[in-house]
Amino acid sequence: MSEPDPIALSIPPLLIALTADVVHEIDAGVRRRGFDDVRPTHGFAFARLAPGGATVNELAEHLGVSKQAASQMVEELVRKGYVERHPHPTDARARLIQLTARGWECTRAADAAAAEAVVPWASVLGPERLRQLHDDLARLAPSGPLRPAW
Repeated sequence: MSEPDPIALSIPPLLIALTADVVHEIDAGVRRRGFDDVRPTHGFAFARLAPGGATVNELAEHLGVSKQAASQMVEELVRKGYVERHPHPTDARARLIQLTARGWECTRAADAAAAEAVVPWASVLGPERLRQLHDDLARLAPSGPLRPAW
């Protein structure tokens, strides 16, 4: 069996480190904007809730956690004013969890912080290489749920 390519071996840890840095920068940016009572995990939940809401089961599946863990997170986010429970439009047994105005404000703060997190990359790579990186990552990125790595 041939030896693994050293470049190929070095890419996963670099991507993991870069991802951790981006998550940290987004978290710091959200906190600077006044949302100091949320954690990065909440942002992954907001990403699922933003399009039109979700049930607890859908949120649990998206996050890769138990229904109980998702229920506890929803309860916390309700208490903090980021989400509300509404009757589900097609399933009388389910509740639809949706972002409140505060939840949307926090989501916009995270979007702004995410954009800021990559600004330094342009000075390192230059605008053309940054565009190429974007295009390469867009081709490689999975289309599945955006979730934390537990």
